[in-house]
Amino acid sequence: MTSIAVVTGAGSGIGRAIALGFAARGDTVVAADLDLDAATATASASKNIHPMAVDVADRTRVDALRDQVTSALGAPDVVVNAAGWDRTDKFLNATTEFAEKVVAINYLGPVHMCSAFLPAMVDAGGGRIVNVASDAGRVGSAGETIYAGAKGGVIALTKSIAREMARHSITANCVCPGPTDTPLFAAQSESLKEALVKAIPFRRLARPDEVAAPVLFFASDAASFITGQVLSVSGGLTMAG
Repeated sequence: MTSIAVVTGAGSGIGRAIALGFAARGDTVVAADLDLDAATATASASKNIHPMAVDVADRTRVDALRDQVTSALGAPDVVVNAAGWDRTDKFLNATTEFAEKVVAINYLGPVHMCSAFLPAMVDAGGGRIVNVASDAGRVGSAGETIYAGAKGGVIALTKSIAREMARHSITANCVCPGPTDTPLFAAQSESLKEALVKAIPFRRLARPDEVAAPVLFFASDAASFITGQVLSVSGGLTMAG
């Protein structure tokens, strides 16, 4: 049985790999991104993908995405919150403007998306929420303190939604990538990138499709009795309990 999946951050990196993964198994996919051109480029890979614009930090624009999705395709079966943003720097250098942007995108983005789409999923009698957080949110990360805090919030949000939504046959799970070969990682300094790769037991970065795989699992029938769980995809860098 095919699903309708909404994926944020689908214009590049992990979000793009997730959108392509759903499309490859025959699902109808909404590739939502702040950059509509990037979302359109993702959609060019499959007739199953529909590009749509969204700023997850703006609840009004999230509601507009919801209305566009439900009008064109119906209520989604799956919502994947993969959009994210950060800039590595010392915590003491962080401005209020920077902190608010990190929290707005990385934490309030999933809050807005879940709040906007869950009512229709409840009415439909079930669904899947999969949030892409970060291992920074599980164990902390120097130079990413505010980002780590926001992603830690996403983990707690996921567990709490799982508890509230279980009665409606809606699962909520969380995938936590470690260092991954994405445009966001490429923007880091060479010294930081080299240090992170050396710290990974496999001595390489994750590929976006390797992070997409557990997202697809959590969204599948095979995970029908799994909710409130957090799975790290870090090549052994973080073996969190």
